Amino acid sequence: MNGDKTMKQLQQEVDAYIGQFKEGYFTPMELLARLTEELGELSREVMHEYGPKKKKATEDANTIEAEMGDLLFVLICMANSLDIDLAHAHDRVMDKFNTRDKNRWTRKEEAE
Repeated sequence: MNGDKTMKQLQQEVDAYIGQFKEGYFTPMELLARLTEELGELSREVMHEYGPKKKKATEDANTIEAEMGDLLFVLICMANSLDIDLAHAHDRVMDKFNTRDKNRWTRKEEAE
């Protein structure tokens, strides 16, 4: 496993995987439903790990990392199906945070 993949590489890897199958990508609505499902599973794992609701002995041993991976996979599927470059989308949101929200939070050097 390589933790140094670019977003473009991740999107290409998912596209190569999905490209093996005649069905291709799910529709945007189906992918949105899957994103919602995966987010719920991530929420459940966070609740088990950090919240008051601990896992039952009968529940599967999923991890926050695994659920984040599932969520990322479905997000990449949705982006690919809609021809969205996630690196570009990330750059746009970072620009927004660095301009519109640049004074929203107390910077560490200001607090010290």
